[in-house]
Amino acid sequence: MKKNVPISTIMTKDIIKLTISDDLTKAESLFKHYKIRHIPVVSGATIIGMLSYTDLLRISFADAIDDDEEVVDTTVYNMFTVEQVMAKKLTTITPDTTIKEAAEILAKKDFHALPVCEGHLLVGIVTTTDLIKYLLEQYKN
Repeated sequence: MKKNVPISTIMTKDIIKLTISDDLTKAESLFKHYKIRHIPVVSGATIIGMLSYTDLLRISFADAIDDDEEVVDTTVYNMFTVEQVMAKKLTTITPDTTIKEAAEILAKKDFHALPVCEGHLLVGIVTTTDLIKYLLEQYKN
């Protein structure tokens, strides 16, 4: 297995983003349309938070979720803003952070995505799924 490979080789560069003025219904629509689980929240190009699909499910009432757990009654979304629900204390990495270092961070923390930044400028995102796909690539013949 290659060592010291930078995260920039596997990070997603075409990032789906939200702003704090977006509503949670839009967020849910983006999660479902793009089949993603994490969306960075930005002000301009600066990251200010991270919203996960799990965050949306946490604010939903148990009986508001359909049996397949994909259909959420969106009326609860009107009670909260993106800013209220998003994670604000973020751990970020740089494009030259190694894949190994990113994996170590995700293995120790209680989240599954890392924003990749140059200073405060968001340039990518890497998820545990990206890391698993990379690992699987290493085992191809």
